[in-house]
Amino acid sequence: MKSILNANQVYDLLLDSNIIGANGYISFELANIKVRIDTTDTVGITLQAWLKQWFLENDIYFSEPANTQDFPDFYLHNTNKKSNMLEVKAFKYSRSPAFDIANFESYCASLEQEAYRLDADYIIFGYDMNKEGYITIKKVWLKKIWEITGSSSRFPLKTQVKRDVIYNIRPSINFKNGTEPDFKNKEDLLKAIYETLILYRGNKVANTWIKNTIESYYNYTNQRLEIL
Repeated sequence: MKSILNANQVYDLLLDSNIIGANGYISFELANIKVRIDTTDTVGITLQAWLKQWFLENDIYFSEPANTQDFPDFYLHNTNKKSNMLEVKAFKYSRSPAFDIANFESYCASLEQEAYRLDADYIIFGYDMNKEGYITIKKVWLKKIWEITGSSSRFPLKTQVKRDVIYNIRPSINFKNGTEPDFKNKEDLLKAIYETLILYRGNKVANTWIKNTIESYYNYTNQRLEIL
């Protein structure tokens, strides 16, 4: 029988298995030609695939969404799909984290209907790759979304912006540096999203969004968030 572990237990087991300092490489073979990948483009998705295999080899229960592009990357509980959700992220440790946490518009829309997503866990691999393509895991974090997000000079929520269009939610460097996060809890994060929506979409859209999100979270958790 497979073990049902929560994200903290998965994280602890990863650390116990000496993941820090572990190394390897990514290779691709086609028509009897094998190549070692020495660019970082596919490291994140490869580490997600590796973690899936690690679950299998350690008899840890997991499931995935029917559409692998959907949130989350993994469900860690066999019946409750509204808790124990795990997302996998990665970045080159020698640089500032710049991975996409989520598409801004999609994440905002999802919270109005499925605000329990706020409580998902994020496992983050910091890695280095040398010129031969060898990857070394330098550090691994387990965080909530409000612990890895932050503010920016333009918007209360740090995002990727191109030509005045917000695309993706981007991480703060604080979690890597071990410094105090900009947001101390989920309420702080929601307030930053709300204030960003005011600037980006206007008061009407923002007010409707925050009302729906607070109600959605209450419906799933029986907990009333205090934002405004």
